[in-house]
This record gives sequence, C-alpha cells and structure tokens, in this order.
Amino acid sequence: MPWRETDDPYCILVSEIMLQQTQVGRVSGKYEQFVKAFPDFEALDNAPLAKVYAVWQGLGYNRRALALKKIARIVVSQPSGVLPQTHDELVRLPGIGAATASSIAAFAFNNPVVFVETNIRTVFIHFFFMKKKKVTDAEILPLVDQCLYRENPRVWYWALMDYGVMLKKSGEDKNERSAHYVKQTKFEGSARQVRGKVLKLLAARGNIAEHELVREINDKRVPEIVDDLLGEGFLQRQRGRVRIRNV
Repeated sequence: MPWRETDDPYCILVSEIMLQQTQVGRVSGKYEQFVKAFPDFEALDNAPLAKVYAVWQGLGYNRRALALKKIARIVVSQPSGVLPQTHDELVRLPGIGAATASSIAAFAFNNPVVFVETNIRTVFIHFFFMKKKKVTDAEILPLVDQCLYRENPRVWYWALMDYGVMLKKSGEDKNERSAHYVKQTKFEGSARQVRGKVLKLLAARGNIAEHELVREINDKRVPEIVDDLLGEGFLQRQRGRVRIRNV
C-alpha cells in the first residue's frame, strides 16, 4: 500500500477518497498513476477536469474525482495552502464524510480520532459481539475509543485494518452482522457503468453531440444520465453538444 509510505497530507487525501467503496487491489496502481500525474494540490487545481477524469478511469464513482478537484481549489485558495488537520474542518470539504475525515486526521496527521470502517468493524464484531446480529457502529465506537493507542494512532489503525482483512479471509464475513451492512449492487449493466462510459468518451473526445453519445454507447438511459451529470456539475451543454465542465 504505497500510501502507507508517506505522511504527505495530499497523498493521504487522494488514497482515502479512492478507497471509498473501492477495494485496495484496484486502488494501488491507480493511486500511483494519479499522484504521478498530479503530485500536489496546485498541480491538481491547474489540471483540466477532463484530464483528471481520464486518469481516474477504472475506479468508478467519478464524483470522487470531482470532489478532489474541488478540494484542491479550496486548499490552494487559502493563505496557508495546506490541508486542514482537524476532523471538523476536514468534514466540511467536498466528498469527505465523517469516517473519511477521521481517516485523514489519523493517517496524515496522526491525530487520536475515533472512527469505524469496514475492517475495523470486522475486528470489533469478532471480539465483542460474537453471536449478536445487527451490531450498530454506536455500539462499536466506545470500544474503539477505549482500545485506541493514542501514542501512535496511525500504526494502530493500520494494524486493526490488516487484522480485519485477515479475519475476512478466514471465514465468515463479520460485517454481515453489522446493522449497516449493505451488499454492493452489481456493476455490469448498471447506470454507474453507463455514467462511466459517458465520462470516458467525453474525456477522450472533448465535446460530443448528445445523439452521438446515445449512438456510440448504445444505451437508452444515456439522455437521462447526461441530464443527471449536468445537474451534478460534471458536464455542460452548449448548442446540442456536451462536454466535461472545468472547475
């Protein structure tokens, strides 16, 4: 995991955004490609959004790439030019929820924050809720707080996550006993896949007439998906043609 070899807040931010809803194996190579193309906040801010999407291709959930671009703009516009360190400041940034803010605070700044993610959840369900079903994070968080190694939370959380991965490989997926467990929907044939195809084509071609998008992707959902992407700020429309909106 190359992001464990650095404490650069920018690199940690990129890795944590990429790891949202995406497995480590898919992230590793893409992370290195991304930070090589955009090595810091200034480089990411200056890059055309179409290029950012082009490098992002293969990870899915493209709104995360848009969030990173927006965060870069916010950071470089600040007098300090650095990523905020506290959970409360981080959680106000685009695309960063409570768990991601805590992960960044722990791994980039070694702050003793308390949080739960899938592998940490696995460990605590395994040891403290051996037979219980529908275990809530509200039940787990006080235990995480009590167990936290505050002298070096970064390494402590790495260890917990690695242990959780090992437990998953050994048999039962403990997360299925979590009250928050949701089985991921199939990607093949999904609207998410079509969204990715639209953005990939636009990243490669610049601007395309909408009827050409429909023809080339050959999916009746394209017009609706284009409207969604326009509404979400991914695209802009001009004279019947659409392109990726720069930010």
